[in-house]
Amino acid sequence: MEEFRFIDLETHDAYMNMAIDEAVMRAIKEGKAPPTLRFYRWKPSAVSIGTFQGMYDEVAIDYCKSQGIDYIRRITGGGAVYHDYEGEITYSILMPMKHPLAKTDIIESYKLICGGIIASLNILGINDAEFKPINDVIASGKKVSGNAMTRRHGCVLQHGTILLDLDVHEMFTILKVPQEKISDKMISDVKERVTSIRDILNRKVSVDELLESLTQGFTDALKIKLLPSKLSDEEFQMATKLAKEKYSSDAWNFSR
Repeated sequence: MEEFRFIDLETHDAYMNMAIDEAVMRAIKEGKAPPTLRFYRWKPSAVSIGTFQGMYDEVAIDYCKSQGIDYIRRITGGGAVYHDYEGEITYSILMPMKHPLAKTDIIESYKLICGGIIASLNILGINDAEFKPINDVIASGKKVSGNAMTRRHGCVLQHGTILLDLDVHEMFTILKVPQEKISDKMISDVKERVTSIRDILNRKVSVDELLESLTQGFTDALKIKLLPSKLSDEEFQMATKLAKEKYSSDAWNFSR
């Protein structure tokens, strides 16, 4: 059974969350860190954009500033995502490119790792969850998890959100959709495509319950042994430096 360092649920701002991902990648590249699975939340709530997107194109910056919402560019691709502190848990899994779980085929790689999410949803009693290429997990025919990946520094990084709850109106206000275009029909259309665990189960699933299911789900699906641990001092120092000098900088976040 493969062993992974496990960093249990932590809460950071957007800049530190993304900086930790990169710091762990760099440490793995240098042989200073093992394969790692971690869970985290975003406080304050935040919006992240894919590495190839433009911040001004995707995000209502003035609204975010007025509400104290972070905005950040990821090192992974994909679209803009609203990370609600109360509404999701994010996972991040990192491993060397040559690791047995690092499939060379991108779709197969997504499918394998997303198996951890599917298993966790099964534990909660959601039995119709499935992987939908390229990188989503759906349940009851609707998206409940979006995922993104990058391969650099000799590593595979995949991270993604698991929606515990969903505030569609807030999401539309943060993402760049003109207010006059936010109609009941548009909100209804999104609710036809995106869902949350609480909506599916029709009960207030707690963060702790979701966390417990995710921990067991990833263990079972990936057949890994999770070894509780934390970042090394060197990783933490690197993450702090990256958060300050890169991820919180306009030069990075508005680079496109």
